[in-house]
Amino acid sequence: MNKTDWPLYEVFIRSRHGLSHKHVGSVHAADETMAMENARELYTRRNEGTSIWVVDSNAICASAPEQKDAMFTSPVEKIYRHPSFYQLPASVDKM
Repeated sequence: MNKTDWPLYEVFIRSRHGLSHKHVGSVHAADETMAMENARELYTRRNEGTSIWVVDSNAICASAPEQKDAMFTSPVEKIYRHPSFYQLPASVDKM
């Protein structure tokens, strides 16, 4: 296997002050170990991370931008999904 055949890995870093990992870029590597080492060298040179994830790009399933309306718009006939549909009983203390 030569370098042009290496799989692509997506890199996610959790910063010192963050609670979630953020996508920071991609690396090509022969395996997961090399991907982790490459990601560390490329994206955490200044000790800005506390955790690294590398994920084979082929393992990621994502929605397409043109599917935005179908994926994220709530149908009109399903109003029960909106919080305004529900009434709080009088016995529930309102804050």
